[in-house]
Amino acid sequence: MSLQSRQDADFQESDPAPPVSETAADGGPALLALLVDELAHGVLVVSAQSWILHANHAARLELTQAVVLQAHRGELKVVLAADSKLFKKAFDHAVEGLRGLVELSAGAAACTLALVPLGHQAGRRCERIAVFLSRAGVCESAVFGSFARSHGLTRTEEQVLIFLSHCLSTPQIARQMSVAVSTVRSHVRSLCLKTASSGVRELVNRVAILPPLRPLSPA
Repeated sequence: MSLQSRQDADFQESDPAPPVSETAADGGPALLALLVDELAHGVLVVSAQSWILHANHAARLELTQAVVLQAHRGELKVVLAADSKLFKKAFDHAVEGLRGLVELSAGAAACTLALVPLGHQAGRRCERIAVFLSRAGVCESAVFGSFARSHGLTRTEEQVLIFLSHCLSTPQIARQMSVAVSTVRSHVRSLCLKTASSGVRELVNRVAILPPLRPLSPA
């Protein structure tokens, strides 16, 4: 799948996926596009003029929801005017060949972007910029459920693990679940035993480094 500017239409989540061609079978750009579609991170390739050249599944979802970023007739835009200057500064630096991070927000929502110049040559403008969005929460990753199933976790234990991954303390989890603190501690001991973890820190770290795969779309 070639990188082509989408200047004539907004990105839509309902855009059909490109067919798997011989190029994909041979390991070409189409196969690479299928690969990045499976990432929980949103990934875009944008021209130096801000035209969206490619967006993976997670990025298309973000653009469709238009919470922090949006596509306007194929051009990448930030939703809040207050974020525009910050984003433009980071984007201009990327065009000059400098990597950067920028934090954008829209009410309670927030998104950290990494802007990376692609194929930059010294002394020349970079014509292709990669934009990486914050990954989805690890508990929304497709592999979280697989991790829970492979270790035989109960639904309650899985819920406790989600709370632990969100950095909640044992008393906070107890309040969220309307149970005694001792009950939560019992679930935590069971979690550590089933996953062969030495403690909560090791358990949460193991979950945090699970591969960032996007959840499957509902059938």
